[in-house]
Amino acid sequence: MYGRRATQLLKEIDSSEAGQLAPFNSDVFDQVIRECNEHNSQFQSLIRKMVEQNLDIETTRNEDHYGAAIHHLSLLRNKRCLMAYMYNRAEVIQSFRWKVGPVLPHDIQEKLHFSEKEYFKNHSAAIKSYISEMDIDLTVDMVPPKDPYIQVRVLEDIGEVSLGDHSVSLTKNSLHFLRRTDAEQFISQGLMEEFLE
Repeated sequence: MYGRRATQLLKEIDSSEAGQLAPFNSDVFDQVIRECNEHNSQFQSLIRKMVEQNLDIETTRNEDHYGAAIHHLSLLRNKRCLMAYMYNRAEVIQSFRWKVGPVLPHDIQEKLHFSEKEYFKNHSAAIKSYISEMDIDLTVDMVPPKDPYIQVRVLEDIGEVSLGDHSVSLTKNSLHFLRRTDAEQFISQGLMEEFLE
């Protein structure tokens, strides 16, 4: 039955949690691409047959016309399903840039297709370029903080880090009073957390 494989991709997206990615299903994706190629081949063959019989493609209504219409519509449906699959994944990948920063954790990278990894890299580079060109950091909180400094606890050894005009040693379970903008990148990567008493 035409379109079942493409529908499987959409069901996969529908069943995953919002903002989460299942591993890229390259097997089914490639099967849908092959099915599209088969539809295109059949469509071209039927149109060629009609032309060879000197039939007007626009007005003739025979079995070849209806067969070509079915293959054409199936091709369009598969294309829409593939585009919806990729668009949904692209949106989630874009959101990762804001949630976890410019470096993806290994468990997320394993779920991505190589072209999606490249897409994330290019998207991050575009954001970085924009931030440097505009001289404004878009990755900090959208709501102004009450205090520009926060107390944080380091969750993993980070080592010696240069923060503005001074350097600090960030060792596991140590507490620090840092500027919010300095701590945000470490918090988003899960290396430290805001310490609330």
